[in-house]
Amino acid sequence: MLVALVLAAVPAFTDAGWPTFLALTAALGVASLALHGGTRWAGVLLGPLGIWSHFPRSLPWAVGALRGQSYPARAKVLPVLKAVLVAAVLLGVFGALFASADAAVADLLDGLTPSTDLGKLTPRIVLFVIGLVVALGAAHTAAAPRRWDRLPVKPGRERGRTEWAVPMVALNLLFGAFVAIQAVVFFGGYEAVMSKPGLIPAEYARQGFWQLLWVTVLTLVVVALAQHWAPRSTPADRLLSKSLIGLLCALTLVVVASAYYRMQRYVETFGLTRLRISVTAVEVWLGVVLLLVLVGVLLGARRCLPRAVVLSAVVGVAVFGLIRPDALIAEQNVARSEHGTIDVDYLRDLSADAAPALDRLTGDRRTCALQRISASLAGSDRSWYVTSLAEARAAEILRDRPVLMDRGEACARVRGH
Repeated sequence: MLVALVLAAVPAFTDAGWPTFLALTAALGVASLALHGGTRWAGVLLGPLGIWSHFPRSLPWAVGALRGQSYPARAKVLPVLKAVLVAAVLLGVFGALFASADAAVADLLDGLTPSTDLGKLTPRIVLFVIGLVVALGAAHTAAAPRRWDRLPVKPGRERGRTEWAVPMVALNLLFGAFVAIQAVVFFGGYEAVMSKPGLIPAEYARQGFWQLLWVTVLTLVVVALAQHWAPRSTPADRLLSKSLIGLLCALTLVVVASAYYRMQRYVETFGLTRLRISVTAVEVWLGVVLLLVLVGVLLGARRCLPRAVVLSAVVGVAVFGLIRPDALIAEQNVARSEHGTIDVDYLRDLSADAAPALDRLTGDRRTCALQRISASLAGSDRSWYVTSLAEARAAEILRDRPVLMDRGEACARVRGH
């Protein structure tokens, strides 16, 4: 539940909608898992989704529970509520008539009557209903959680050594050859390899990253199936399965490092974007999962693996939101602009998280990059409790150094150069 609270706090720090959505979704999922419990894969995979099945039944359950309660002061409270309701109706009708009859009375009543903005009231009512449903769903889950850990999961049929080991040995040899080539590239010099005819550095880095990302995902699938069907009758069988699966995980970690290195080289050339930082984060998390699997296989701590994988995912989502990706994107691209070009059209679509970095730009670049953020903050009169720290910081920057709203003229001049 502590991790869920940290995830729920992400919107207080960032203005970007995409990491906020990920954090709140992950918070709901991890809270559901905490309410349902579970340590095996069945419980860990179904636990984050279990709360959704409680939402439709939570309202009838709450109404039935309230009806079944006895209220000693009910006979005293109901007459008071009825009297207040009748008085409110009478005051409303006659107050409206008096206000329309006399301007002074209208001014007096207008000052005494709280103002109501229907445009703001509707979304607040919707948010209140959503919050009520989530709270009731959580209460119903806590009262009657489902224990998916009790679902029977039969172990896979044990395969013979030859049938199981030959494919694993072949795959390890292939991965070993790839790792050896990567070592030659790394120690021989990336630039020396890229100087060969026909090799385009950008294509080498970009396409290689996506292919290696899929290699990592498919390897996790292979490891799961290999563990399911691994020979385990004798100590020699168990040692063989541990060795081959552990070696495959270790070699795949080198693949993860290679993919990360390729993306970093690509980002150095073309700049950081939301897609590039997102897939890099996913690749890093897959590397953490592989490391957890490797430790679980070597130490025999497979019972802790499901929760460790989920914990690594939610911690990763929390860190991803708290580091404010839009701010990192702006920082990296602004730093690159000191020695090259910058894509201002892309940066101006970032959230208020990017304002401190974009403020370092000069002239038309700064004006173009900050215009949309400035317009968004200028048209917002939200209360402090729905304003993030990133928005407050951006508003302070733009208050000290405002930008000119010139209907795109500054952006046109930037594109012209």
